[in-house]
Amino acid sequence: MLEEEKIVSLKHELINYANLVEGMIDKCIKGFYNKNKALFTEVIEQDEPRANELEIKIDEICTALIAQYQPKGKGLRTVLMSYKINNDLERMADHAVNIAETALSLIEVPSLANFLQEVLKMAEITRGMLKDSIDSFVQENSTLAEDVCKRDDLVDNLRRANRREVIGYMCAECALMEAGLDILRIARNLERIADLCTNIGEDVIFMVEGKVIKHQKAKL
Repeated sequence: MLEEEKIVSLKHELINYANLVEGMIDKCIKGFYNKNKALFTEVIEQDEPRANELEIKIDEICTALIAQYQPKGKGLRTVLMSYKINNDLERMADHAVNIAETALSLIEVPSLANFLQEVLKMAEITRGMLKDSIDSFVQENSTLAEDVCKRDDLVDNLRRANRREVIGYMCAECALMEAGLDILRIARNLERIADLCTNIGEDVIFMVEGKVIKHQKAKL
């Protein structure tokens, strides 16, 4: 029973971590809408150190659980998956910081609305994917996890549309070259966050159903 309580506590820590990363993405979205430098700075200076602390804490909890209780079966799969999700969340936080750092250089650039339409849609979908991927893990809901994996295609399509549009603007107006490259960099980081959410969804499906779907998105 104590082992089960520890695993429940571990899941709560992962939820807290995911909420922090989701908040980092949300601040980046609001920063874009409002040209708010303070939100980007908060992601970089306050949220990233908290994310690093949580990553170390969860890593230690997973290690201690295995060493102390030597879980088997489902308990072991849950701990190992928690360890992997922890790593994925840390990488997502890094991508969010990359977005914030790049976005700081865009605050003074006027008339970026056309550049940002697909990027903002990507950010909204990605934020939802993160929330649902963690919910699917906590609830052991493979249907929700499968839906997360399917949404990765939406993000990929938006990035391709954004790339075409941005390159078109850059070719038409050389003055927008630097800003355009920054937008492409932000879109790439959002795509990577979506990929990491998809990784979590794939692992949940394996945990619940024992079905491996990696590299098989077209079959979903």
